Amino acid sequence: MLRPLSKENWTFTTAAHLLNRAGFGGPPSEIDELVKLGPEAAVAKFVDYEKVPDDWENPDWAKPDPTRQERFKEARQADEQTRRKLLQEEQRKQRQRIVELKGWWLRRMADGPRPLQEKMTLFWHGHFATSAEKVRDAYLMWKQNDLFRRQATGNWLKLLIAVAQDPAMLVWLDQAQSRKQHPNENFAREVMELFTLGEGHYTEKDVTEGARALTGWSFDRLNQEFVERPRLHDDGEKTFLGKTGNLNGEDVLEQIVAQPQAARFITARLWNFFAGVEPSEELVTALAAVFRESGNNFKPLLTAMFRSEEFYAESIIRNQVKSPVQWLVGSVRVLERNLPPPFICFGLTRNLGQDLFQPPNVKGWDGGLSWITTNNLLARYNEAALLVQGDTSVLRGLAVGPNAAGNMQLQNRLADVRLRTVDVFKILTEDERKDKDKLVAALEKRLLQGKLSARQEKTLRDYLDEQPDLDTATIRNAIRLMMSTPEYQLT
Repeated sequence: MLRPLSKENWTFTTAAHLLNRAGFGGPPSEIDELVKLGPEAAVAKFVDYEKVPDDWENPDWAKPDPTRQERFKEARQADEQTRRKLLQEEQRKQRQRIVELKGWWLRRMADGPRPLQEKMTLFWHGHFATSAEKVRDAYLMWKQNDLFRRQATGNWLKLLIAVAQDPAMLVWLDQAQSRKQHPNENFAREVMELFTLGEGHYTEKDVTEGARALTGWSFDRLNQEFVERPRLHDDGEKTFLGKTGNLNGEDVLEQIVAQPQAARFITARLWNFFAGVEPSEELVTALAAVFRESGNNFKPLLTAMFRSEEFYAESIIRNQVKSPVQWLVGSVRVLERNLPPPFICFGLTRNLGQDLFQPPNVKGWDGGLSWITTNNLLARYNEAALLVQGDTSVLRGLAVGPNAAGNMQLQNRLADVRLRTVDVFKILTEDERKDKDKLVAALEKRLLQGKLSARQEKTLRDYLDEQPDLDTATIRNAIRLMMSTPEYQLT
């Protein structure tokens, strides 16, 4: 298992597969560069991303707020009407910042210098699903996102400790209220069931004992940071996953990572995320062995995974349904155009079923075929028209949520939106713009890195044959039609 892919089998197709899965796709020129590098150097280009400078600027509000304590004090001392007004202003500000944060992250995915780092950040965001709906603090959501990015391919135990002490997670799973008199068993259960081991690999006794050990890990609301409160910690003897002693939170997480199942669980999750299929038991064993031998570090695992023949199997290439984020980011990358403004982007992905920083529940998004419903498919087709032809009619259905005033405000902004169309002169040569056969081949290579089905190709060619000439409007409509095929929904 995990046999390295040979240089002889490194082609445009396999290089495109790596670009699509380890990143968010890209134009043929980027794929050609990877082909020239060869499999080993191409994988290293993604995995060794720390060698690539990253000077991406954070949102200007993504830092501790020195006025926070004063504003809290002012609100406490104010009369009820003033306090309500201040609270509404704060909530409005936080909602706006969350929209900005979604746009900021999507731009990092589309244009940032380290695609695998952002892809791993997206994986961790779904794995440790945390919602701004409950946290209600954009800075804490950014801080968690930054944590995922900094430790994206690092050590499993270090990441678990950092996430369990992360303020947004402490608020999201109510761990901030856990104390020795009332340990938060829900937090301990989710850590094992959803994050590290899976169902059936721990007992109810492990849940109660783990919850006791994790007491005292809390959140300083005014300073927006993790704090350990010894007076709230249960310092009695506990037995957790076979280990007995005066255990604390770090002891619990260390004991979890020591379980063979922990390596099998997280490596299977990663394979499923990147490969798009559940791994066999034999493959999980091989992945877990690589992970264990590397000291539970993710970078060597990802290197082995992306180098393996198994990752480039015919059954895996172009057989994963694009997530809404992958669809949007990948589309602007292959079309070589900019993302729409942030307040539009977040509506587009939510329309498709994936609202960043607001997963549906603690399990995150189901992914796979769940992305494809009749409504979501129609939304993809409409949004393809927006990206390619600048058709803003799809924006009329976008909304910011149940807040009527907010919806009206957004609709007023959308009324003045003018979006760019795709620059066909940039992405197609003169020959490709003049010859129908060359146009279809060029679009297949750019958008699919493969071929349309016979039925879809006939539909496209029938459309082109009906047109008097290949003007820019006809070419843009051909691009939209190809983006509306079943083949384009796969990566």
